[in-house]
Amino acid sequence: MGFLPVTRKEMTDAGIERPDFVYVCGDAYVDHPSFGSAVISRILEAHGYSVCMICQPDWRDPASVCVFGEPRLGFLVSSGNMDSMVNHYTVFKKRRGQDAYSPGGAAGLRPDYAVTVYCNLIRKTYKKTPVIIGGIEASLRRLAHYDYWSGRVRRSLLLESGADLISYGMGEHSIVEIADALAGGLSVRDLTFIRGTVFKTRDPSYAEEAILLPSFEEVSEDKRKYAESFSVQIGNTDPFTAKKLCETYDGKLYVIQNEPSFPLTTMEMDDVYALPYMRSAHPMYDKDGGVPALSEVKFSITSNRGCFGDCNFCALTFHEGRIVQARSHESILEEVRKCTEDPDFKGYIHDVGGPTAQFRKPACKKQMKVGACRDRKCLFPKPCPNLEADHSDYVELLRKVRKVPGVKKVFVRSGIRFDYLMADPDRTFLEELCRHHISGQLRTAPEHVSPNVLRHMGKPRVEVYDAFVKEFERVNKRIGKEQYIVPYLMSSHPGSTLKDAITLAEYICRMGYMPEQVQDFYPTPGTVSTCMYYTGIDPVTMKKVYTATDPHEKAMQRALIQYRKPENYDLVKEALLREHREDLIGFDRKCLIPPYKPGAGGAKKDRNGSGGAKRGKVSSGMPERKGAKAVHRRAKVRKNGSKG
Repeated sequence: MGFLPVTRKEMTDAGIERPDFVYVCGDAYVDHPSFGSAVISRILEAHGYSVCMICQPDWRDPASVCVFGEPRLGFLVSSGNMDSMVNHYTVFKKRRGQDAYSPGGAAGLRPDYAVTVYCNLIRKTYKKTPVIIGGIEASLRRLAHYDYWSGRVRRSLLLESGADLISYGMGEHSIVEIADALAGGLSVRDLTFIRGTVFKTRDPSYAEEAILLPSFEEVSEDKRKYAESFSVQIGNTDPFTAKKLCETYDGKLYVIQNEPSFPLTTMEMDDVYALPYMRSAHPMYDKDGGVPALSEVKFSITSNRGCFGDCNFCALTFHEGRIVQARSHESILEEVRKCTEDPDFKGYIHDVGGPTAQFRKPACKKQMKVGACRDRKCLFPKPCPNLEADHSDYVELLRKVRKVPGVKKVFVRSGIRFDYLMADPDRTFLEELCRHHISGQLRTAPEHVSPNVLRHMGKPRVEVYDAFVKEFERVNKRIGKEQYIVPYLMSSHPGSTLKDAITLAEYICRMGYMPEQVQDFYPTPGTVSTCMYYTGIDPVTMKKVYTATDPHEKAMQRALIQYRKPENYDLVKEALLREHREDLIGFDRKCLIPPYKPGAGGAKKDRNGSGGAKRGKVSSGMPERKGAKAVHRRAKVRKNGSKG
């Protein structure tokens, strides 16, 4: 057992004369099941196919993808674990200084729009060799999509890249079918029948059995057409009910999306995680200090995939689907034992979870027979009557992991859905979470408090979050622990007006807590919220949605969440005056800011007669709220806990 070949010498040493596949990836080579490239390449290997890896090739040099010559069956191309544009740019479109998926965290080792660039590089030398693209970038851009960074609607990545086929979603099933078909002598142009794939054709007969979406020309010019198209797409993500989709280009070229792959069974998931991963980065990166992203997941355990939480700003439904798939306890415990044998293991399992930690089975029994409901969400606006809220399996699993010899503590850092937890009348999981699986703080994601914004997010009403906070505090008081909740909050989500942002600021004021971090809404491909952002239309209801796109208004919404920061004073005051909320400017406890700017020369005394309160980082000229010290302590330890 060892790493897959990364050089021609390693290929020869492995007894490979000509590889079946060459995998070109935008990430550094990390052979760990948290990395999609590792999973796909090991699955192919397990089915008898040889795979060689070209990770982060020099995209300016065509020779960089010719290391192994022409593969027998084809090239596989992925941007890596992230969309390359999200990897490169902040929501403000500023270039990031680091890349956690590159050796030493170095930036600049992959190009923008990596899949397209890599495919074009391959085509310069190999004109007819099959090229199959996959991973998050290809999956979420599989049809025409709004691209935030260029500010326009772009074609399907299948056309932009010049690839032959997209394997979308979680590709374990489709990649084996593709490999077997190519090995059996079929041309890549004949692979029109595989679930979880997108192909292109000029034969109109393929469109006859598919739902015809608005054409690329229509969605590029008409935002309502774009919303209509996306509405159909999100209604066809379930493998049990989805239909084929067809998108036309110039009336002559057809991009056909086949139905999604079926979920993996528990046995199939166990098999995926039992493959002979090295569980580390390739040694060639040791001189650079390794690959930073590995440190976050090396001792984390993937327990499940899929998410029926279905938040509008999350692309998981579009990529993994709503049907939860889970591994067996035995499979997970075996991986934990492997972790304990690693020389770097210090006794801490960093996570046992997935998209949502405590989801260990489909939302209801019928999902594995007829799929998830098209016209109803499992948790929003309130839990479906058919939802089976049950944490017993997850509690049992965590208890077993804690007992593995060598394990000192097991953290839960994946998202915790507080609404799902509150739907379960049994509070055993919450108590065990507080006793054993967090350290000081629990990160949760109410995201907002305004009913208007929460509705457009697909998140539960704030009363559910408040009830959860009270329950969390009650449990901690009973077990004698001082632990706190740190909420994740988002600004400028579609639907959020300045009035909504002020409502959130007032809530924060009552809490007596100023968030240290705020996430501006980031319009990434494949989400309902991004469709709202671009079109101003909710694709579910087809009703208009207010969207803050002006950078100055977005700055005001963000500043309101952190109204205590002196540097935000002018923006907060402008927002309050614009909304005629002068009642929040003053010295009353409900006020957000004083009438004067902190540190201004004309302001000598506050209402208590002191010459400007010394409140350190939280100073805003406002008195400290009662009990706020304890709340502010919540923001000091931000490494451990969970969000959800």
